Amino acid sequence: MAAGPSGDAAVVWTDRFLDYRWTPEHPMKPARLRFTMALARSLGLLDGVETVTPATAGESDLLRIHTPAYLAAVRAAEPPPPGALLPSAPPFGLGSADNPIFPHMHEAASVIVGGTLAAAAEIAAGRTRRAVSIGGGMHHAMAGAASGFCVYNDVAVAISWLLEHGFDRIAYVDVDVHHGDGVQKAFYGDPRVLTVSIHQHPATLWPNTGWPEETGAGAGEGTAINLPVLPGTRDPQWLRAFHAVVPGALAAFRPQLVVSQCGVDTHREDPLADLELSVDGQRAAFTAMRELADRYAEGRWLAVGGGGYGLVRVVPRAWTHLLATALDRSVDPGTAIPEEWIAQVRDYAPAVEPPRTMGDGADISFARWDGPGGTPATGDERADRAQRAVDTAVLATRRATFGLLGLDAEDPRD
Repeated sequence: MAAGPSGDAAVVWTDRFLDYRWTPEHPMKPARLRFTMALARSLGLLDGVETVTPATAGESDLLRIHTPAYLAAVRAAEPPPPGALLPSAPPFGLGSADNPIFPHMHEAASVIVGGTLAAAAEIAAGRTRRAVSIGGGMHHAMAGAASGFCVYNDVAVAISWLLEHGFDRIAYVDVDVHHGDGVQKAFYGDPRVLTVSIHQHPATLWPNTGWPEETGAGAGEGTAINLPVLPGTRDPQWLRAFHAVVPGALAAFRPQLVVSQCGVDTHREDPLADLELSVDGQRAAFTAMRELADRYAEGRWLAVGGGGYGLVRVVPRAWTHLLATALDRSVDPGTAIPEEWIAQVRDYAPAVEPPRTMGDGADISFARWDGPGGTPATGDERADRAQRAVDTAVLATRRATFGLLGLDAEDPRD
C-alpha cells in the first residue's frame, strides 16, 4: 500500500471504492462517496493532503473474520438473469434484496477492507494519529454471511489486525442508526475490545439486536455496551445519551485506540430509519469521538463511514465534516456550499433540492445527564417526554454494564 504523508491525520481514498455498487434500485449507491470527496475538495478541505491509496485485502486478512466457505461463495457468486426473483433467505446471505449479487463483488468488497486496513496501518506505524476511510464501515457482515448491505466486515478485520500489531485495548464506537451487530459478534468474548453501539431501538428497527442486556460473554463480559434510543430522538436527546454513557465507558476501559463507525443514517431525512438528528448533531458526535480519542487514547482515532442513504442532501455534508474533524480543519455549519458542487448533484438528481449550507441550522445544545431524575422539567411537554425516554434508556444501559466496568450506574460523574 502507498504510504501517506507524516502528520496528524491520513485520508484513505481510491476511486475503486466506487466499484462497490449494488443494483440500480438499491439504496446504497457509490454516488454518496463520490459527492463527499467532491464537496471536500470544492471547499479546499483536502488542499495539500496526499491521500493514502489502499491495496486490496488479501485472503489471509479476510480469514481473520470470515470463513473459507463464505469467501469461496462470494468469489463464485454470479448475478441472476434479468427479471429473476430474489430469494428471501439465500445461502450465505448472497442474492437477497438487501445483498444482491453484483459483478466482481469479491474484488470490490476486498478494496473496502483494504481501505480500513490501510488506515489501521498508518496509525500502527506511527505515521499518523488519526486516519479516516469513508468507504469503510460495513459493520453487519458476519463470519459466514453477507448482511445489511455488507459483504466483508472491514472494521472487524482491521481490529483483528490491530490486535496483532501493537494494540491490546481497542474501543469501537458505533453511531450508525443500526446496531453494530457484526463487530459486536466478532469480539463478544474478547476482553481486549470494547464495543459501544448507540442505535435506534431494536424493537423498532432491523437487525433487532443491541439490547442493553447484551454485555459480552465469558472473559469479555462487560465489554459490549448497547444504548438503544427510540424513534423520533433528536439531537439534544441523542447527544445527552451519548455523553451519559460513552465517555465513562472509555475512561474505565482505557483504550489505546478508538475506532469509530460513523454511519449517518441517524439523520431526520434518511429514508431507512426513524431518528431525527441533523448534520449539525452528527458533526458534534464526530467531534466528541475525536476528543475521546485525544483524552483516552493519545489521539489515536480510526474513523470509517457506514450507513447513510440521503445521497445528496445528507451524506456528503456529514462525511465532509468527518474528514474536517479528522484533519483539524473545522468547517462552520453556516458555510455556503460551492455552486460547482450544487451543479454536479443537480445533474445526478434533478428532482432533489440540494443543500445550500454545511449545516441544518439545528440547535444542538443539550442538558447533560446528571443522574436518574436529576434534570428538572423545562415546561416543553414534547422535549420533557423525550428527555424522560432517553434517560430511561441511559439508565438501563448503565445498570447493565457500568458495574461490570467498575463504575456506579447512577453516579453522574462517571
